[in-house]
Order: sequence, then structure tokens, then C-alpha cells
Amino acid sequence: MTASPVGAPVETRVAPRRRLHGARRAWLRDRAAWLFAAPSLLIIAVFIIWPIVQSFRYSLYDWTVGASEQQWVGLDNYVQLLHDDLFWNSLWVTLVFAVLSVSLQLVLGYAAASALQAETWLAKAVRSVYFFPTIVALATIGMVWRFLLDPSIGLVAGITKTFGGTPIGWLQDPDLALPTVIFVNVWKNVGFTMVILLAGLKGIPGHLYEAARIDGADGFRLTRHVTLPSLRPTLLLAGMMLTINSLQVFDLVYVMTTGGPLNRTDTLVNMLYREGFQYFNQGYASAIAWVLFLIILGASALQLRLMRYNDVD
Repeated sequence: MTASPVGAPVETRVAPRRRLHGARRAWLRDRAAWLFAAPSLLIIAVFIIWPIVQSFRYSLYDWTVGASEQQWVGLDNYVQLLHDDLFWNSLWVTLVFAVLSVSLQLVLGYAAASALQAETWLAKAVRSVYFFPTIVALATIGMVWRFLLDPSIGLVAGITKTFGGTPIGWLQDPDLALPTVIFVNVWKNVGFTMVILLAGLKGIPGHLYEAARIDGADGFRLTRHVTLPSLRPTLLLAGMMLTINSLQVFDLVYVMTTGGPLNRTDTLVNMLYREGFQYFNQGYASAIAWVLFLIILGASALQLRLMRYNDVD
């Protein structure tokens, strides 16, 4: 190793320069990527991150639209939620809606995917029929089903009268309104679940079934020990997406029942809309939004915990 005039090794003095030059080349190499990503990052920052930060700020104020001064209240909005019977009712309705909707969609979606795996023209046609409601907006679906279930002029009431029955107010009965909305939600989205699970079923290697059959497994044992473990990542994806969508349901409920009758279908997002855009209590509505966010976060973490898997499963 040669020494410099001042006694320091040449390699020791050159190494920092090489590191600096390497860092500069890396920055120049990544600059193009950052420039391409800049418009998307700007949109995310303005329309997603900033509103999220602002909503938390609003939740700490008695923020009323049009007021000359917004009063700081700290956590009072959250404390008020704990004593609000309408909030607890909406929370219960939302949880019941989410649990039943997700469970039924996963079960029925798996059944449909299992029955329609064949690549025949009939199976493809039936899959298309199942999937068609998925592409229609929830508000449109809600309007159609509200008309169909109308006890006076609806198609269901007409068929009931034809067979000598008495029309039922499906959306007017406090005991039937929520199950009816859940049915419509499941009917609309089961095709989406079917497509996701069908892709998962087709991705299971055939040799796993062959090995299981050699070991004497068949029927239910194949489903339990091969199909379901192999579908765990797909079930996790479908379950999380359905759960998040179900906990945030609004348009279907708003169009079909507006939260009635007697608040039996009043979800958290419906309450949030009412507080924020009808009563203009933005602070209280923001507190509801953050509680819902924490519920979704907790539900997602629970699903990740229950459905965790690894390569040796």
C-alpha cells in the first residue's frame, strides 16, 4: 500500500470519493423514476393524505360549516360518541351487515367457483351471469331492488298477489329491512368473490390432488387438506376486500332505506353523512370517520392473524 505525502494511505482517501460518486450516480439513475412518479404522488398527497390529516384535525374541534370561529374541544367528540345511542346502534348495524355479508359471499362464492371450474361454454355463460351485477353501480342496484320490493307496485308484490299471498313490506318492516339489504348486497357481489376464488382454484397445482388421492384422500378430505389450505392467500385477499367494502357501505343503504325504518339499517357511514352533510357537524362526523378507520384497521389485522400462512402450510 503506497502512502500519500502526508502519510495517509491513498485508498483511504479515495474511498469517500468513490462512495460520493456512487451515491450521485444512484440519485441520477433514480431521478427519472421520481419524476415519473411525481404527478401521482402529488395527487395522493393533495387528495388523500392531506384530507386524512385535516379530518383528524377537524375531529378535535367543534367544527361547524359556516361558523365564524371553530372551537377546540380536544377529545370531546370521541367522548360524546361513547354516550350516543345512535352511534352504538349504527355500529351494531354495521358489524352485523359486515359479518353476514362477508360470510355469505365467501361461502356462496366458493360454492359457485367450485361448481363452475369447467371451461365449457355453459360454465362460462353462467359465470358471466353471476358476474354481471358486479359491474353495476350499487346505487343503481339499490333503486332497482327498491322498486322490485315495493309492496304496492313492485314485481315481487305482484307475483305474491298472483299466488294468493299478501305482499310484504320488505324494506318497511323493521325486522326485515336489514336482512333484505344484506341479501341484495350479497346478490350483487357474490360474482366478484366467485371470480377471485375461481382464479385461486385454478392456481392450485394438480400434483397436490394426485398425492392426496394416493394417500387415500377424497371428497371432503381433499377440500379440507388441499383446497382450503392452498386457497388461504386468496381467501385472505377476498375476505379483506369484502370486509372493508362492507364496513364502508353507504350508497346501497341510502338508496334503499335511508337508514330506516327506526334506524334498523343506519350504518356508520350513513350516520357520518347525516352529521357531516345534513347537520354540518364536521367535527363530529370526522370523529365517526376515525372510529370507523380504527375498526377497519382492527378487522384487517384480525384477518391477517387468523389467515396467516407460510410456504410450508
